[in-house]
Amino acid sequence: MRDSDYTLVIPTYNGGDLWKQCIAGILSQSNPPSSVVVVDSSSSDDTCLAAEQAGFHVVSIPQSEFDHGGTRTFALQFVRTDHVVFLTQDAIIENENAIEILLSVFDDPQVGAAYGRQLPHYDANPLAAFARQNSYKNTSYVTGLHSDTPQGFRKAFLSNSFSAYDVSMLKALGAFPNKLILGEDSYVAAKLLVSGKRVAYSADALARHSHNYRAVDEFKRYFDIGVFHSTQYWMIDELGQVEGEGVKFALGQLQYLVKKRHFGWLLTSFFASFAKYIGYKLGRAHTRLHRAQCQRLSMYKSYWNE
Repeated sequence: MRDSDYTLVIPTYNGGDLWKQCIAGILSQSNPPSSVVVVDSSSSDDTCLAAEQAGFHVVSIPQSEFDHGGTRTFALQFVRTDHVVFLTQDAIIENENAIEILLSVFDDPQVGAAYGRQLPHYDANPLAAFARQNSYKNTSYVTGLHSDTPQGFRKAFLSNSFSAYDVSMLKALGAFPNKLILGEDSYVAAKLLVSGKRVAYSADALARHSHNYRAVDEFKRYFDIGVFHSTQYWMIDELGQVEGEGVKFALGQLQYLVKKRHFGWLLTSFFASFAKYIGYKLGRAHTRLHRAQCQRLSMYKSYWNE
């Protein structure tokens, strides 16, 4: 497998111990990055110090200016390589050749973006563990708009917690949009697919990344997903509806809990699934709510600022 020059970009804010583990995973890579750009949203802990001690280039921005898409696009001005890899501060690269494996998919010149497999953190609860198992299978793929696998909206699934892009293709699309509540990664994946390019999933490029969300957290997250889908309806028009996926996930989660004998989590699973459903429906109908109401219901609250 050939070595590739790449730049690693990571947005940070009060990263804590997971950030230090993330740094260790980066420094262990057999094919190290040409540079690591950290865009920090004015952390009050030692996030910047840890990055600087690791030899990373740190750029600070006001916390109020962070934007999921806009901040990553801002970071592209510091990228001088053909490929860029994005991580989040709580994603810990698992294998020392993970990034090398992820970048190998760009041997196909039609691939514009790729993402790696996310495993649950070691302290993940059963719901978080199932979420990763459900979303990140053990079979790699390269997909186009008219490919058979994956089906529908799933084609645009991609996570900037551990992803890579062809920089020229990304910039040709205008990079990540500003003022998007979330889903800047899926947005670009859909744009690539519609333009005739391909998106890849590398099941052997591993990182640990998960969240032990409470039901209220799931409600807020799915409210934001509903907002995203309603404001970017062109993606559904191009790729297909998402209805039915939530039901399949909820049933699969219950089956997983029973199989693993996590019976004490069954009621929690039910409430979490109900919270997701209500949150998503409200998010899709957010234009009927006042801005202040939307902000209270949302996980990404600064999106609703004027």
